[in-house]
Amino acid sequence: MQSFTPIDNAARVSAIRSLVAGGELGVDALLLTDLIDVRWLTGFTGSNGWVVVRSDEVLLGTDTRYGERAAAETGGSGVEIVAIQDRGELHEALVEAAGTGTVGLDARSTTHAQWKQLAADLSLASVDSIVGTAREVKDAAEIERIEAASAAADAALGEVESMLFGTLDTPVTEADIRDELEYRMRRHGADDRSYNTIVASGPDHAARPHHEVGRRTVGDGDTVVIDVGALIEGYHSDMTRSYVIGEPSARQREIYELVQVSQTAGLDALHPGVTATAVDTACREVFVAAGYGDWYLHGTGHGVGLQIHESPFHSQASNEVIRTGNVVTVEPGLYRGGFGGIRIEDLVVVTPEGHRVLTHHPKRPFNT
Repeated sequence: MQSFTPIDNAARVSAIRSLVAGGELGVDALLLTDLIDVRWLTGFTGSNGWVVVRSDEVLLGTDTRYGERAAAETGGSGVEIVAIQDRGELHEALVEAAGTGTVGLDARSTTHAQWKQLAADLSLASVDSIVGTAREVKDAAEIERIEAASAAADAALGEVESMLFGTLDTPVTEADIRDELEYRMRRHGADDRSYNTIVASGPDHAARPHHEVGRRTVGDGDTVVIDVGALIEGYHSDMTRSYVIGEPSARQREIYELVQVSQTAGLDALHPGVTATAVDTACREVFVAAGYGDWYLHGTGHGVGLQIHESPFHSQASNEVIRTGNVVTVEPGLYRGGFGGIRIEDLVVVTPEGHRVLTHHPKRPFNT
């Protein structure tokens, strides 16, 4: 089993508590209800929990199913555990922990019903997603886990890729390839798949960027899009490779080469200080110039970490700026019903000098 550098949750807890104590947030306490934020801050991985951050203490509330687990996962971080079985009593503990002053809560990570329920007992104020913003920049321990997840997916695809090109005596379906990929990722150290693995084949399925795997048999002349990622200690990876089965047509070669040029343009544009929109534009302009702008059906990429899709997002609607430590995808693609689709995606970490690619499986679209 691979050993990783411990994540310093004590430092994270101390930093967020200092923000509250220093009055920078303009609140007396900060309440976190998003479980991803709770995990990033404290290390707690349970399915029920909240955190109250005050200037003098940090409390994690959960039910008694997770009491011992919470204590073990947050040990040494300076977090006090409150574990109560009764939901009403656990809510009362939250109210008591938050106090009578102003309580900051990120409205974007809270449903209207949750906000309304909490507002009945607390003086709530909407605050920016402090933890969510901090999560965008990955530290060395996080990158270590993401890189290991990428390596597991690289290795699995390297072993499974030959299934596409008729090396087996029996026909191969999309589901066969997916199942083998997910099994082999676990054999290479993954805890789980990062998301629903995509194996999209043929003139219709491959034309859907987020196709749900079916029992279609992969056949000669198909374009095939494989989008695969692994999960290790909560951290995701993400990679896409595309293929043509049999002798590629002139159009298939053209589209693949165009997507490859587009992806290179996006990677070349990626460095600290650039806007996420500029990365998207770099890829998109290649397609527009070639007359395929309407074949591009999604944004160019997204952040990856404890969530498979998180900020920053490369799109024309983004106002985000890329920072050192962001881990993002660059994944242009072209899709059209009757043709299929081609997407090429790599996961990269943004460095002071530019970026470093974390996904290393070769791009081998043709077997001819």
